[in-house]
Amino acid sequence: MGIVFNQSYKNIIIISIAILIGAINTLYFYPVFLKEEYYGLVVFLLATSNLLMPLVAFGSQHTIIKFYSSYSNKDERDSFMSSVIFIPLLTILPITFLVIKFHDLIGNFLSLQNPIIESYVWVIFLVAFATSYFEVFYSWARVQLKSVFGNFLKEIFPRLSIFSLLICVYLNIITKEDFVWWLTGFYYLRLLIMMIYSFSLYIPKIKFSFPSNIKSILTYSFFIFLAGSAASILIDIDKFMIPQKEVISQTAFYAVAVFIATVVEIPGRAMFQIINPLVAKALNENDIKELSNLYSKSSINLLIVAGLFFLLININIDPFYELMSNPSYGDAIWVVLMISLSKLILMSFGCGPAILATAKFYKITLPFSILMAISVYFLNDVLIDIYSINGAALSTLLVVSIFTIVKIIYIKFKLNISPYSVHSLKVLLIICAIYFLFEFIAFSLSNILEILINTLLIAAIYSFLIYKSKSSEAINSFINNLLKGKLRL
Repeated sequence: MGIVFNQSYKNIIIISIAILIGAINTLYFYPVFLKEEYYGLVVFLLATSNLLMPLVAFGSQHTIIKFYSSYSNKDERDSFMSSVIFIPLLTILPITFLVIKFHDLIGNFLSLQNPIIESYVWVIFLVAFATSYFEVFYSWARVQLKSVFGNFLKEIFPRLSIFSLLICVYLNIITKEDFVWWLTGFYYLRLLIMMIYSFSLYIPKIKFSFPSNIKSILTYSFFIFLAGSAASILIDIDKFMIPQKEVISQTAFYAVAVFIATVVEIPGRAMFQIINPLVAKALNENDIKELSNLYSKSSINLLIVAGLFFLLININIDPFYELMSNPSYGDAIWVVLMISLSKLILMSFGCGPAILATAKFYKITLPFSILMAISVYFLNDVLIDIYSINGAALSTLLVVSIFTIVKIIYIKFKLNISPYSVHSLKVLLIICAIYFLFEFIAFSLSNILEILINTLLIAAIYSFLIYKSKSSEAINSFINNLLKGKLRL
């Protein structure tokens, strides 16, 4: 786990910076400079492009992760990489044709409740194209165990772009209408930089021949594309459905709450960049002992770090919302709790998703994903009507909780490995104890001072209890090195 932890905490730093920039954008610049209507529009467009992205990528980014380490020589790898880079074109070309032919029909359908959407239909597809190929080249770098720069481009670059463009809107350099198109251009600039960096790490000799296992590659890509499409529905269908049932400003309120809640998954987003190729390598080598080690250690480490983020967010959420200029955003406080809890559950699963996606039984990801997508769609359809945006969050929490348990049971049945231990229970009890303790503590202070005191107290108490519980060797070693000043970036 040495290389995993080393690159993970570097990625955590990158993602934390990204979250900070994103917080400025999401909590202040977007609401003040774009207002709720255009903010909701941007959220809808990006969410819809994310729904489309798996179809465009056709699973090629996951295909690179799974198969790259299975080739023993450069010729085989060159043939594989030369082939996989063209896989997205199988869907990009026909999608482009369909959009050109049925542009007006698509626009009318998407803009029934909110007419402002109609003028930006092409943005959905253009961003999906750029994002898909970015993920391909990002995986290209990750299999070389070089994730940090790609993670910078993935997490920080788009937020800096948005930050810059929002400033330009404020200074009247560009209009709110132009903002969307400029943002689309920045997605393509990011793709170009990622492409150059990936080729600097590994340049294949272009071969016009398929690798010997091309059938397995295409089969895997097809199944992962289907599973990925269904998984994207789980992630972004709420932001797509809310504008169909509510005024688009509700999407902005929901997006802010989700943004706050997703801070919980920072450690996972950092660790998965480096651990997924290692999971694939262990499976390709049939090293179940190493796989079990990655599974259990990733689970406990992610649960610990994500648990701290969960506490900091939910204990400070009331004074935080009181700082916002528009009190309507505070109506989504329950969204924060439910989404952050669902993220904590996912983090406790560790590298389980990578195991399911790269093992011999990877085809099971398809029925899992389809069932999750169907479940969240119908729950959203019912619960949004009853509880508005809180209903969307409740749908996500229910589906994530149930299916995470099912997936854990399935991996246990197939490989006889589990992510949890007695240490997991200890960490969970610590999280619950601190949460309920601070729920009953109220400081009569200014909002900023209350947040500061809560943060310092929670971080100190939580770190002390985790350290004393000896639940994670990696975390304890990290704390020791931090205290001794031996931690190196």
